[in-house]
Amino acid sequence: MEIVRRLKHSGFTALWAGGCVRDHLLDKTPKDYDVATNATPKQVRKIFAKLKTLDVGASFGVIIVVGPRGAGEVEVATFRSDGSYTDGRRPDSVTFSTPEEDAQRRDFTINGMFLDPLEHKVLDYVGGERDLSQGYIRAIGDPHDRMREDKLRMLRAVRFTAHLEFGLARATKAAVTEMASEIHVVSAERIAAELRRMLTDQHRHVAIELADEVGLLREILPEVVGLRSGVEEREPGKVRSETERPTPRAELIQSASRSPRLSALRLLQEPSFELAFAVLLLGVSNVEVICRRLKLSNDELEKTAWLVRQQEALREADKLSLAKLKRLLAHPFRDDLLALTRATLLAEQGDLHPVLFCERFVETTPPDILNPPPLVTGNDLIELGLRPGPRFKQLLDEVRDAQLSGELTDRTAALEWVTARRD
Repeated sequence: MEIVRRLKHSGFTALWAGGCVRDHLLDKTPKDYDVATNATPKQVRKIFAKLKTLDVGASFGVIIVVGPRGAGEVEVATFRSDGSYTDGRRPDSVTFSTPEEDAQRRDFTINGMFLDPLEHKVLDYVGGERDLSQGYIRAIGDPHDRMREDKLRMLRAVRFTAHLEFGLARATKAAVTEMASEIHVVSAERIAAELRRMLTDQHRHVAIELADEVGLLREILPEVVGLRSGVEEREPGKVRSETERPTPRAELIQSASRSPRLSALRLLQEPSFELAFAVLLLGVSNVEVICRRLKLSNDELEKTAWLVRQQEALREADKLSLAKLKRLLAHPFRDDLLALTRATLLAEQGDLHPVLFCERFVETTPPDILNPPPLVTGNDLIELGLRPGPRFKQLLDEVRDAQLSGELTDRTAALEWVTARRD
């Protein structure tokens, strides 16, 4: 509000722009605020000289204004028109322009509105208010042009449609379907960022089903197949009439009941990205390869792969040795593994016995019994004259298993046990 006020006081036009306007009109608290103005980057920096400003994209008309401590940051962008997008991500050139022209370069109508927060007046040059009230995600202008400018917009169309429980407008959906194979122009990091947002959203199952329907899922995750098994398939390229579209919630309930994996995604309660991704990848053997292809972090890879690998073990928990059971249930990712198994068993209408068994075991087993401090460490083996290697690790694992199973209960006996088996 203060940024708008100061820009207007200096004689410029200043408006809230984009997603914050959309959220404001939906009575949601915006995650951040963007301001659009006819002031040039140089003029913006002069007006806010007493505050810290960051030149993050002055060539594109973008300046970050850093507020007082705790007030956050606001992106202030000069109204502009974009030139061609050779790289399918950023414009080759920009021309400072008017609010009307600026609106035309944005992605979807619901993200193309402006708001004067001082006068409580919406400026809508693209039909965003109409689509917001009717519940549609619609590209501004020619949807093919908007997708060519930034191919990531295809995934964003899917995410917004699911997140807002809207429908995807017919022409926009057709453009995404026709251009889905071009998503590979987008970097793996940007695709992964959209996946994180999709899979941690309440309507993650709707997003994944729609991504599958328009052909994006087979491009970014070809290993994931059969999501729509049992669901009535439409002819390639054929999209439902907007006037015939049932409510997204009714549609998702119908489809999820026929697709166990989508149903499992729906049943997750505020999952981490890794948990939701593991559900999506269940049954896939090359999880690590997929995670590396998407350039996920090492932590994301480790957790996702462990959850996928261990879910079968947890389903057979009551048949595991005591040592293996304790190792499984003392693992830092245990709670996510229990959540994954509960959701998948419910989706399959299976017996929850494995999950209930594990939960009871954890509740009735003191922490120092479930995961006691090791009786023997690597340093102990080194002092006994052993050197790190395959046998070194094997001995550590064996003595740990003996401890967890109750065969060894004190350090002296454990060291004697190792000494007797060192060769």
